[in-house]
Amino acid sequence: MINAFDANHPSVALARLDLHDRLVTADPRIAQLNEQAGGAIGAVLALPAVATVARLARRLGIVIARAAIVADGDDDLDLWVRASPEADATALQISGWRMREPQPPLTGAVAIAAFDDADADFRWESDAAMCLTALSGDIAAGGAFDTGALLGKPITRFLILDDDGDGIVSILAAAANGAGFADQLATVAASGRRVRLSASARRDPAGRFAGFIGAGRFMAPMMGPPPVAEDIASAFPEAFSDRLERALRVPLERIVAHADSIGAQTEGPVKSEYVEYAQDIASAARHLMGLVDDLVDLQAIERPDFRVEAEAIDLADVARRAGGLLAVRASNADVRIDRPDFSETLAARGEFRRALQILVNLVGNAVRYSPPGAVVSIGLERAEGKARVTVADRGKGIAIADQQKIFEKFGRVDANELGGTGLGLYIARRLARAMGGDVTLESAPGQGARFTLTLLTEGKG
Repeated sequence: MINAFDANHPSVALARLDLHDRLVTADPRIAQLNEQAGGAIGAVLALPAVATVARLARRLGIVIARAAIVADGDDDLDLWVRASPEADATALQISGWRMREPQPPLTGAVAIAAFDDADADFRWESDAAMCLTALSGDIAAGGAFDTGALLGKPITRFLILDDDGDGIVSILAAAANGAGFADQLATVAASGRRVRLSASARRDPAGRFAGFIGAGRFMAPMMGPPPVAEDIASAFPEAFSDRLERALRVPLERIVAHADSIGAQTEGPVKSEYVEYAQDIASAARHLMGLVDDLVDLQAIERPDFRVEAEAIDLADVARRAGGLLAVRASNADVRIDRPDFSETLAARGEFRRALQILVNLVGNAVRYSPPGAVVSIGLERAEGKARVTVADRGKGIAIADQQKIFEKFGRVDANELGGTGLGLYIARRLARAMGGDVTLESAPGQGARFTLTLLTEGKG
């Protein structure tokens, strides 16, 4: 049996899988563990938890780092698996190698979670960013959606989460505190079925929160028709946005600050793999903060009394600021933003903050979908009593059949493609129309995309 603490073994072991999960090469430590599980070089990897991380990384096309538990004889090992997809293989770095301690008797919320698991209708797992890493069981009964397509996506992509009446959402509070939870009520968005979730917190080799291992049970059938996507905002209490910010924003800001501090090595040098982990944590926390922002905006714009200010603004100045805010992101992606010259002006009527929000979204999308070395251009136009700002990219473009879909709530052309929540363009168009304008698109496959924000000029309307 492998000794997890054997000083003769390096702390990081390497392996490679082909595109069919066959083990191509492996350091002795991984090879021996795989052989104990009945595997061999050239055969499919016999460590399911490790293979799952590799498959997820390969499907999403990004580096994935996750905790994994594997059997080592009569014992279990806690491992940290980092999977890097390549053209014809998946490279694995496995560290941690810590013997898993016997688990103490469960009490409180975690005990309830284990009880629910005993007769669960489905089981699920997530990472620390609340993105699904596993989903099995009867959750997709009736073919409402493809469970495989949900892997790597936020859990909120398929569940509408209830709060406890005081604005606290159990699963989100548990994630912020790195703890387990029980009795999180939710609605499956695609089918309207009501579910009760519970989960235990999972930990990485350093003892940090790494996500959830959970279960769910269906509740009694709903009376009446299930909610449709257009009614999702009505599921939120009136003060939901304020309570959501109180419950999540401060903890997330602290997570970002601490992770950035570790990544920048401000307190002294750390191992390179921990720098990467810190960067992953900060990125995941920022993703959650973006989701919070989108949900707050969604709740606001769909209220009947939602209004925007009508003031004189300079759209050229707004466009320059939007480009400046995204300059670092563009530089990191090897993309250049061509902003309007400081001598240019473009008077319009609207709300400065909302116009900036729209253009940050448009420019951010253009940077995200532009290839390295490309230029994102921001152009200005004044015609027929209207002011227009056009953001053009050199990306792969959008087919005409898909152009309306991307402006819909949670609309995505490719659900497997990395990106935001599917709310950004929906919110941007709603804001523009609330200001008497619009956001429109011109695009074709292979020809990039041109998104245009149009507002009335100063003195019109």
